[in-house]
Amino acid sequence: QDGDIVNIDVTVYNRRGFHGDLNETFTVGNVDPEGRKLVETSFNCLQAAANLIKPGTLYRDLGTAIHKVAQKNGCSVVRTYCGHGIGTLFHTAPNVPHYHKNKAKGIMKPGHVFTVEPMINLGNSGDTTWGDNWTAVTTDGKRSAQFEHTFLVTETGYDILTMRDNEPVMTWNPDLSQR
Repeated sequence: QDGDIVNIDVTVYNRRGFHGDLNETFTVGNVDPEGRKLVETSFNCLQAAANLIKPGTLYRDLGTAIHKVAQKNGCSVVRTYCGHGIGTLFHTAPNVPHYHKNKAKGIMKPGHVFTVEPMINLGNSGDTTWGDNWTAVTTDGKRSAQFEHTFLVTETGYDILTMRDNEPVMTWNPDLSQR
C-alpha cells in the first residue's frame, strides 16, 4: 500500500543448467524520507561491495565496505545471511558475509561467480524467520531493504550477470525503484 517498501527476490534457472539470483527493494507511492534513505543506502552498500570486485580481492573485504556505508547512514547489517557462490548449484562456496570483521576465506579469481546481497536495517541487525521458514523480519520491527546481483569476476573487474538491459552499471536511480 501507499508508503510501503517491498523487496522482491528472484531466482532463475536456465536451460543450460545455471542459476541466477537477484533482488531489489521497491518504494510504493509516497514513502517517507527515512524509508527512501534506507532503500538508497541498501543500494549503495551493494555498490560499495561491487566496486571491490576484481581478481585478488579477499571475499571478506566486501563486508567491511558494506558495513562502512550502512553505519555512515545510521543503519545496520544483518549477519544471518550472506552472498554465495552460484552456478550449476544454487548455494555453494564461497560464502560472502556482508558484515565487518568476518572470517570469510578466499581470494577472487577470474571466472568466480557469486552473489552479493546485503540486508540493511534501520534499527539493530537482529532478524528472525517466520513459521513459513522463508519470511525474514527484523527483531525490532523496523524496516529492512536489500539489493542483490550475481557477479562474474573478469580479468579486470566484474560483469553483473543479473543486470537489466541498457542500465548503467550500479548507478542509483530512484525512478527505477519507485512503483
